[in-house]
Amino acid sequence: MGSAQGKQSSLAVPRCPPGESFLPGQIYGAACWVILCQQGFTMDPATVSTSSSCNCTLFPAVLLVMALLMAAHKLGLLCQLWHKVEPKSPRHGGELVAEVLKAHRVRYLFTLVGGHISPILVASEKLGIRVVDTRHEATAVFAADAVARLSGTVGVAAVTAGPGVTNTITAVKNAQMAESPVLLIGGAASRLQKGRGALQDIDQMSLLRPLCKFCASVQTVREIVPVLRRAIATAQSDTPGPVFVEFPVDVLYPYHVVEKELTPKGSPKTFIAKAMSWYQHNFLRNLFAGAWETQDLFPLPVHVPQATAKQVQQCVELVSRAKKPIILLGSQVTLPPTPVEELRAALEDLAIPCFLGGMARGMLGRDSPLHIHQNRREALKEADVVILAGTVCDFRLSYGRVLSRYSKIIAVNRNRSQLLLNSDIFWKPQVTIQGDASSFLLCLSRGLKGYSCPQDWAASLKDNDHQKEKANREKAEKPTEQHLNPLKVLHHMDALLPENSLLVLDGGDFVGSAAYIVQPPGPLCWLDPGAFGTLGIGGGFALGAKLCRPDSEVWILYGDGSLGYSILEFDTFVRHKTPVIALVGNDACWSQIAREQVPMLGSNVACGLAYLDYHTVAEGLGGRGFLLTRQDEGNLDNMLRAAQEQCIQGHPVLINALIGRTNFRDGSISM
Repeated sequence: MGSAQGKQSSLAVPRCPPGESFLPGQIYGAACWVILCQQGFTMDPATVSTSSSCNCTLFPAVLLVMALLMAAHKLGLLCQLWHKVEPKSPRHGGELVAEVLKAHRVRYLFTLVGGHISPILVASEKLGIRVVDTRHEATAVFAADAVARLSGTVGVAAVTAGPGVTNTITAVKNAQMAESPVLLIGGAASRLQKGRGALQDIDQMSLLRPLCKFCASVQTVREIVPVLRRAIATAQSDTPGPVFVEFPVDVLYPYHVVEKELTPKGSPKTFIAKAMSWYQHNFLRNLFAGAWETQDLFPLPVHVPQATAKQVQQCVELVSRAKKPIILLGSQVTLPPTPVEELRAALEDLAIPCFLGGMARGMLGRDSPLHIHQNRREALKEADVVILAGTVCDFRLSYGRVLSRYSKIIAVNRNRSQLLLNSDIFWKPQVTIQGDASSFLLCLSRGLKGYSCPQDWAASLKDNDHQKEKANREKAEKPTEQHLNPLKVLHHMDALLPENSLLVLDGGDFVGSAAYIVQPPGPLCWLDPGAFGTLGIGGGFALGAKLCRPDSEVWILYGDGSLGYSILEFDTFVRHKTPVIALVGNDACWSQIAREQVPMLGSNVACGLAYLDYHTVAEGLGGRGFLLTRQDEGNLDNMLRAAQEQCIQGHPVLINALIGRTNFRDGSISM
């Protein structure tokens, strides 16, 4: 029928002849008339009466009944007829939250404690979910993000209302841009107190809606289970991302506690007081109606988009004729359902040279002849077929300008907007597939059985790779004006990494250099913030990584600027017995900014820091600290091994490496 707003319609009001009663259909018609009138339709007075003899007075009564039914529904009276209320039950909504998380294989719940969410934390611990409290809410979300990336399931953080939720905004946005399935649970003021000046009461939903795939505010205890199940499934379906569920405090505590807080003391005297008392008690009963009825807790189906057989065959034909093909792997290839080991085997079968970015770093191991580290721009200019497998043409690929107009480009991405970003401006795809990149590569590998990528193409790229790495090693041996050469520190660290190591990258210039030098030993061994470039992820990512991989040697590569965001999490590492090693490139500067700001604008304003004793701070928080200076240049390996030994003994370690400045990354500004 379309929108009712601004339209007129002649509706005949049902009338009843004298002495007759309304039939059910007539009552239904009256109800429809009431609803349509509420939607903006107007009534033609000429049609009010179906006959001049109709003089029925029942219609106002029907309208009254319908109004009462609608009021009863709004007040929850009808729901209380269908669902049992158990005022004496000691159970609380936090138990339902914990049961859903347990059923979804959630092992860790990251938090910064607050009264609004205490029932969730207590119940989760009782069910065997490890509750890990951090020193900042953003760290809790970063840790959940790392767990989501490494575990193949949703990562979960719970924070208190108001500032607890607002402190997570950057971390949630980072998860959105990194396509990580994170569930953020937020406390909230009680429903009856919203908008009345309650503690930490703000409009949280408006803040989180632009950042999350799904947002919901739980209104009754019986809604907890279905809302959480839907949120978790949504977080993992299609393009993964964060979701937010808000829990008003009154849906989490037991009946008797909420009753004591929300209902008036003593007997009401006046009519208004009695009406208010009735409303509050009715609100309470509706809040808990059906709270403890049996519900299905287990995961809902997760939807993963797939390439069609026709699309795969089209790509098989393109690649089979290629002489210089290249695959660019992005973070999406690490997403479930394809195990990373299966993807690695498929890539080795294809034998096509690969450039790895984001979470895909390490996919082919350390010494694979297929993994090309350097000279990506030059290789792309020569390639005749390029497969963008979860790789986006954003600033990291110069918005697509590095792609040759003569290359046939196959783009695969779960997210349609990312799939086509900047297309027909700087680049043009031959085939676009909105689907899972790793599943597509498995199908492509099966379709190309017998295909052999020209060996001279891969060999020439690898030769160029070796030449660039040799040049980098030569730069690492050149002394800086003062302190240690950062490239030398990174080369020594890389040489000592064990096969079970996992790397967390949090910084600008020092970390940007590490991306060229340090090689993760295998798949899912590299954690960086992603496209948002967020500083401060180090403490949370390392915490989540160490919990997921307790046998791995977890390293955080920090700049001295980024370290300031999460150095206090060394207290968290100590309390929760999660020993990690932090290597800080301390050049007393925000070097990534100063590198361009000073020559372009002639000022170092706001870029200067100091060579602080960060290792002493770590020791003060219960960890172990090491200071590396130029005097230790000939003893770097022994110092780094000593730090590794302390970590093996169960101590979190911070290595404060005083470094000088190089020209290694000049011209690295992104616009």
